[in-house]
Amino acid sequence: MEEVMAAEANGIVILLDGKVALVTGGTKGIGKTIAERLLEAGATVVVCARSEPERLPSAAGRSAEFAACDVRKAEQCKALVDGVVERHGGLDLLVNNAGGSPGVEAATASPRFSESIVALNLLAPLHLSQAAYAALAAAGGSIVNIASVSAVRPSPGTAIYGAAKAGLVSLTKSLAQEWGPKVRVNAIVVGLIETENAELTYGSEAAQQEIAGATPMGRMGRGGDVADAVLFLASPLAGFVSGAALEVHGGGEQPHFLDIVRRNAPKPA
Repeated sequence: MEEVMAAEANGIVILLDGKVALVTGGTKGIGKTIAERLLEAGATVVVCARSEPERLPSAAGRSAEFAACDVRKAEQCKALVDGVVERHGGLDLLVNNAGGSPGVEAATASPRFSESIVALNLLAPLHLSQAAYAALAAAGGSIVNIASVSAVRPSPGTAIYGAAKAGLVSLTKSLAQEWGPKVRVNAIVVGLIETENAELTYGSEAAQQEIAGATPMGRMGRGGDVADAVLFLASPLAGFVSGAALEVHGGGEQPHFLDIVRRNAPKPA
């Protein structure tokens, strides 16, 4: 309850008692933190992945429930949602968090690789949203899609991933139009985030510190920053928010041309 107690100290309390949430990819990384934040808020939380982890997300004396699912398979997505609704009597929140991509140059990416990245980052959220629509509509629930800054700026080295995430933002806006007012649909555009294996993404500790120092907030994001945004979008505070792409990136990345300008600026006489 540490996070909830901290929220109370700041005069902010969001409770989701009695709500049922499904978080894909919720066994590690940002997804695990999202699941824990929802548990702290009182929700019943189901997480899915292809294999069960040694430890499930837990908070406030409760643990998430696990269900195995390859979200790239539409039939498994339907079975997953049907099982959640059967066990818990409904569904109030779907968080499409599962995603990602290794770095691969576009010139050499195989068709199979590209198809798998699109399947995970774009088609899986669509399949899950379709499977969950009836239950969410009955509950007046919502969907939160976890997108990326790769969707809104060039993504060299992960071009297919960036394109898929851009598609996810577009899908978010379209579903919000089609499914309102029964289901709210929003996306979170996630910026540079500290991860368990940050060196694989950002390089050395020195490189990470330089990247953090170049952001307006003076640090990279954390899983809790994204989880708090999910909690807001799932709550009554966001009752008139739908079709939004909420940017959680600490002010964004500085344009590279500014570094070039500074390095080449005339020296003071």
